[in-house]
Amino acid sequence: MSDLIPVGTDRILARVQDGIGWITFNQPERRNAMSLDMWTGLGIAAEAFGQDANVRVVVMRGAGGEAFVSGADISEFEQHRADAAQKKSYDEIAARGHAGLANLSKPLIALIEGYCVGGGLAIALAADVRFASANARFAIPAARLGLGYDYRGIAGLARLVGPSAAKDILFSARMLEADEALRLGLVNFVVEAGQLEEKVNHYAARIAANAPLTVHAAKAAVQLFERYADAADTASVSALVARCFDSDDYKEGRRAFLAKRPPSFQGR
Repeated sequence: MSDLIPVGTDRILARVQDGIGWITFNQPERRNAMSLDMWTGLGIAAEAFGQDANVRVVVMRGAGGEAFVSGADISEFEQHRADAAQKKSYDEIAARGHAGLANLSKPLIALIEGYCVGGGLAIALAADVRFASANARFAIPAARLGLGYDYRGIAGLARLVGPSAAKDILFSARMLEADEALRLGLVNFVVEAGQLEEKVNHYAARIAANAPLTVHAAKAAVQLFERYADAADTASVSALVARCFDSDDYKEGRRAFLAKRPPSFQGR
């Protein structure tokens, strides 16, 4: 069963199916370039999935097969980003969309077909796991446009691929093919285009069948590590780990193991 979630724009499609929340960037005529209403809808969708106990994992994808997201919708810039004041307002709206993804406690997967460029790559980097089709292409073309990228986005890229590879990507503004992106660690898996959706569905279903409290605690711990937190900041993760051991799911996991049957986790 699939339920559509209203997010205020038809350029972002949000639905829930079999415990998986799907976010689709739906502006294929512009290679899914991000418009202001899409940034707003993205934040709404992420928050809705975060609050829905039936959603165990979230997948992002682009419509049309040509692109995941090809960056910002530059056709809006004259109206919405023509000067510093407008840029500030624009960036605040976009930041709320990014925050929706960053604050999502559930696993987030990016299903990437075709172009994943600029701001689109920044969105993909917010995912925990990235699947790419063999025809996927990646780039950050800021150096050819005169744009500046903020620290958070560049730091996220550098942590993922390392400082040297990040400098190459940023300085050269060149296009990376899927195989190189896999080698650098920019994506986790490369799959033939015709098999990509099936592979992602299978992987997401695997996560959805696992113990949600355990997955939540693991994601929180890795995110804390990525912020280079010290020992004093780990109390919140320790509390999540303790919650796992006190949960009904932990009892169910033990019983299922002893009975040699698949566990049925409820997230409590």
